Amino acid sequence: MGNDVVMVDEIPFPQQITTAKPLSLLGYGITDIEIHFLQIKFTAIGVYLEPEIVGHLQQWKGKPGNVVAEDDDFFEAVISAPVEKFLRIVVIKEIKGSQYGVQLESSVRDRLAADDKYEDEEEAALEKVVEFFQSKYLKKDSIITFHFPANSGTAEIAFSTEGKEDSKIKVENANVVETIKKWYLGGTRGVSPSTITSLANTLSAELSK
Repeated sequence: MGNDVVMVDEIPFPQQITTAKPLSLLGYGITDIEIHFLQIKFTAIGVYLEPEIVGHLQQWKGKPGNVVAEDDDFFEAVISAPVEKFLRIVVIKEIKGSQYGVQLESSVRDRLAADDKYEDEEEAALEKVVEFFQSKYLKKDSIITFHFPANSGTAEIAFSTEGKEDSKIKVENANVVETIKKWYLGGTRGVSPSTITSLANTLSAELSK
């Protein structure tokens, strides 16, 4: 398995993927919860970004990863940096697509409502995303990807699972797209603290070069 793969909870993630251009795996982790001292893992996450992102984060140069991980302004800068972003999410514990869709919907809706940005257009765009997942079954090793092109308020969500054709949906509401980014990359409010820590440590190391 050479050096070109990183294992995230026994799931291989390529260190680089190419969309419009090569993107590097700069952060990874899992989503999980603890119930009665038992850790239940749901998904493994890989965050791929253009390496040039460090040019947009210079004001954090020299700050250690643990400091950066707690700084939500840093992650705001990551989210708004005009570079391509790609999230690869691999299912560990199978759930219905509708459950995943509802989690995404409630998180995105709550954040938009808190920022006074939840209008009819946002509701309609979010509804499309929920419908996309409604009919899916997220069995183990299924893959969900979110592709955020540079300088664009759009996103493409794709789903692939063994034995079925890949399906895709485009999200064209900039507020919803931004908030999906925040769900996964939103610093201390992100859905996966382990991914945020990993991303902070990698970017901090890159900034100190």
